[in-house]
Amino acid sequence: MSARDTVEVLLARHGTTYAAEAGIRLRNTPQPLYQLLVLSDLLSARIRASVAVAAARALFGHGMRSPRLMAAATWQQRVDALGEGGYRRYDERTATQLGRGAQLLLDDHGGDLRRLREEADGDLDTLRAGLRRTPGIGPAGADIFVREAQAVWPELAPFVDRKALQGAERLGLPASPARLAELARSAEQAMQAEPPRPARGAGRGEQTDGRGIAVLAAALVRAALDKHVVDDVRAHT
Repeated sequence: MSARDTVEVLLARHGTTYAAEAGIRLRNTPQPLYQLLVLSDLLSARIRASVAVAAARALFGHGMRSPRLMAAATWQQRVDALGEGGYRRYDERTATQLGRGAQLLLDDHGGDLRRLREEADGDLDTLRAGLRRTPGIGPAGADIFVREAQAVWPELAPFVDRKALQGAERLGLPASPARLAELARSAEQAMQAEPPRPARGAGRGEQTDGRGIAVLAAALVRAALDKHVVDDVRAHT
């Protein structure tokens, strides 16, 4: 099978961003960008991605959708929401970090991550360093944020983090972010021209180059984390 065939199947069956799975309608506006930061914090812990997504949904469902609302919530409210999502191993520490991080974002950038983007001025290392000032966001969390944010911040594209590259290796795909972005564009065009296969939500509004590689990178992370995704792709190519 060709690399494009593999990417087509991967996108059709497992192609949705983690932001979309968490119910975040990602746009270049303060609230969804903050929600992505929260999700990146949760996903970066040593815990199942599905639990991190469920915890993010619980936090947002209890109204903690912006830095101001997160900071205004009590520590116990944050703990309870995290527990509701199954995020119990790190709930107390994470509740503290979320409160501190929300207040820091309010103090430094008025609650608007677009200001951090402006300060970085397209420099990835500067953006990562700025993200890592947030309590709970380390190198992995910063990379998760960048991987998903490239869907709306196209100057970051093509970005493929270490975990996504592990998924590419498992599927026999190239390790070049530029080549993976080309495959994402090619596969997307082919999928738009053909009846879709059963999927988890691939391509929902994913139109730009940044969106395409963001979706593919998330699907590659799923392949890295779950052998069943690799087996499923191989069974359908």
